[in-house]
Amino acid sequence: MEHPATIAMAQISGEPYELEANRQLCVDTIGRAFEGGANLVVLPELIVQGYVADAARLFPIAESISGPTVGEWTKLAREAEGYIVGGFAERDGQSLYNTAVAVGPEGVIGHYRKTHLFADEKVAFVPGDLGFPVFRTRFGTVGICVCYDLRFVEVVRIMALKGADIICVPTAWMPGYDQQRWDADGMSPQGRGAELQANLNQVFIACASQAGEHGQCDFLGSSILVDPYGKRLMGPLSGSDDELILVDIDVADAKRAQTRGEMISPRADRRTDIYGIRIGDEIL
Repeated sequence: MEHPATIAMAQISGEPYELEANRQLCVDTIGRAFEGGANLVVLPELIVQGYVADAARLFPIAESISGPTVGEWTKLAREAEGYIVGGFAERDGQSLYNTAVAVGPEGVIGHYRKTHLFADEKVAFVPGDLGFPVFRTRFGTVGICVCYDLRFVEVVRIMALKGADIICVPTAWMPGYDQQRWDADGMSPQGRGAELQANLNQVFIACASQAGEHGQCDFLGSSILVDPYGKRLMGPLSGSDDELILVDIDVADAKRAQTRGEMISPRADRRTDIYGIRIGDEIL
């Protein structure tokens, strides 16, 4: 492989408001992943404070981007010379954000706030305001979004056009958008959407979900890693249990997938003369 990387998909689940226990679960899981040879560990959405939307209870335990969770993750990443992407409740002034960060040996390299808030999240959190960042790692370019963001096709397309090879998606997949929970293969509808978008945008998509019943939530699990041709490399994981799976990939497949035949090049075939995607002042 020209650009090998080992991705650790951490399907772990946090108990509501159990900050210290959830943080330790993350530390232990990250440690096992790096010991197993992972270059990148993907953790679920809101894994530190638990998936909850009570602003009054969240505010005292939410953290800043320079808080103890990000500090601990950065220490682990530095020691292992690896990368971590995971979600937590961020407090910035009087606002709460459903946030995901990417940290590496050099510190925080990616900061994302969930753009599309789902259901009761709208009561507790402020919609994200940081756009759709991509950032360089030692093995490729990585983007971040969170859970419900995948339901909006512009999100993955924007990061792909900005050069992402891998899109990491901390999630807490639940019923609500779709009537079906899982299909005959154990795939959630959210996962099927990720397969399609990975193929259409020629990127790896790594979705790490919470699983099982925790507090008032019944998570679907079903974490997956999909390659740039829409093929599942891992998953779906259990709908009820925590799991940690490591997968070897060739990041260069994201570039190779942009050519599908002698006269089939999806990126080059875009009609940018008649349409485009505007993100801030930039048109892609």
